[in-house]
Amino acid sequence: MTFTRITIAPNKMGGVACIRGFRLPVSMVVRMVAAGMTAAEILEEYPYLEAEDIREALRFAAAAVWEGTLLLVAS
Repeated sequence: MTFTRITIAPNKMGGVACIRGFRLPVSMVVRMVAAGMTAAEILEEYPYLEAEDIREALRFAAAAVWEGTLLLVAS
């Protein structure tokens, strides 16, 4: 899977995945979606973003979970 809107730079934001070189981590975008914010609300809060940035952040997060090992413990 290719991600054209996600950048990872060791000297920026501690090397975490960010949106298009901005200092906005993918995880922040994913958390906003998980908290119930709509794409329109996120774009209003961060006017330099584009709708495709949000979609790619979600695809990136899904790929990270798919590729990684996620251990869930029943409570």
